[in-house]
Amino acid sequence: QVQLVESGGGMVQPGRSLRLSCAASGFSFSIYDMSWVRQALGKGPEWVSTFKTGSNSTDYADSVKGRFTISRDNAKNMLYLQMTSLKHEDTALYYCARGGPPLVAVTPALWGQGTQVTVSS
Repeated sequence: QVQLVESGGGMVQPGRSLRLSCAASGFSFSIYDMSWVRQALGKGPEWVSTFKTGSNSTDYADSVKGRFTISRDNAKNMLYLQMTSLKHEDTALYYCARGGPPLVAVTPALWGQGTQVTVSS
């Protein structure tokens, strides 16, 4: 069965960095667009970034553009999100997701279990 297992979350101070990882299994990882979606407490899910498999191109939400970098290793079935210059408003549960927008942001069945990122001074 499809499994997406996120790791790497934690609590950091504003301005610091974190790297999230997602281990994928149970499907042909290399042929799927892969995304990161986040959800802050009390708010709806927000699409963060997508790595498009066909074009090997990346897209980012305006809120993270220039600060976050998505990458993937198809040989290892891994997806990553390098987050720098973290802000309080980046605090959320971050999900690895199979597919791209718009569907990926509104379909929890495509997400893993999530990893918590808390940015606090």
